[in-house]
Amino acid sequence: MSAQPDLLYSEEEEALRAAVRDLLADHCDAAGVIARVESDAPRDPAAWKALAEGMGLAGLLVPEDRGGQGATHREAAVVLEELGRAVAPLPYLTSAVVATEALLACAADDLLAELASGRRIGALAVALNVPVGGAYKVVRFEDGALHGELTGVADAAVADVLLVPADDGGLYAVDASAATVTPQPSLDLTRPLATVAFDGAPGRLLGDAEPAVRRALRAGAGLLASEQLGLAEWTLTETVRYLKERKQFNRPVGGFQALKHRLAQLWLEVVNLRAAARNAADALATGSDDTDVAVAVAQAFAAPVAVHAAEEALQLHGGIGMTWEHPVHLYLKRAKADAIAYGTAGAHREALAELVDLRAP
Repeated sequence: MSAQPDLLYSEEEEALRAAVRDLLADHCDAAGVIARVESDAPRDPAAWKALAEGMGLAGLLVPEDRGGQGATHREAAVVLEELGRAVAPLPYLTSAVVATEALLACAADDLLAELASGRRIGALAVALNVPVGGAYKVVRFEDGALHGELTGVADAAVADVLLVPADDGGLYAVDASAATVTPQPSLDLTRPLATVAFDGAPGRLLGDAEPAVRRALRAGAGLLASEQLGLAEWTLTETVRYLKERKQFNRPVGGFQALKHRLAQLWLEVVNLRAAARNAADALATGSDDTDVAVAVAQAFAAPVAVHAAEEALQLHGGIGMTWEHPVHLYLKRAKADAIAYGTAGAHREALAELVDLRAP
């Protein structure tokens, strides 16, 4: 029988959290993020350089002998919690987790080391809404080149290298400059989507697409729960703070019992989400036999909680919550977009039913 996982944060993880939070306070303050997402360039190159190169966090999941930090999914989860709290427009989940995990399944150490250093950004050319183990669109491989179009690819616009599944079953690395990347309208302005078209683009065969994509999407789904946790914690904390300050009938709004009950319910949901997200991160880190179950449980639970937390924040901030100047709308949009990323909660519940042999009658 395997030992019980320790889901508490270690001293090192808390130190990492503090360092990432300080960095994001400097680079991704609310006003700055709002200004960026309303511009043509939502990503902050200086913030990415500081996080990925300065702190070396793009290589957390990469072993030291392959050019990375040799850490685990637990540390990456802490980083994603903080990125969720700041609703930071950085391609960490898509490059440092999803693309990196795909490369870890292949023999491409040079490319892996480049992503781990943060000098290059990678994107897996699979639509963001594809669930773990789900069917994804491929492009045609013919005469040594790639042809076709893929839609809904997250952070493709900022990627230097695209990891592209083709109809011959291979996963190919394509220089982003050899593809035509067209931005798509996206609800979440902090994680833009794009259409990627290939018209005879040269590609380098990395390995088999199916196991690489599955591994990448599983890690993406499992660690997305930590981002959703950070998002939910920020919206709850800010809402409590606002309700303590806001007065009505000469008393703090937070003193009204009906609102206390709503916040208490939300707090319980967030605490449970933390347990589910930590369990998924720990399972991924330790290679547990229950990893598929842990990831499915975390994602089945995370999306509704994150959306509920953001919706409550919007409502309980009253009129100010409805304005573009307040950042809460960015959190609601991220929560809604995350709710379909790497599979919906319903898709994960279906997967979980199969895994634990509790199918619907």
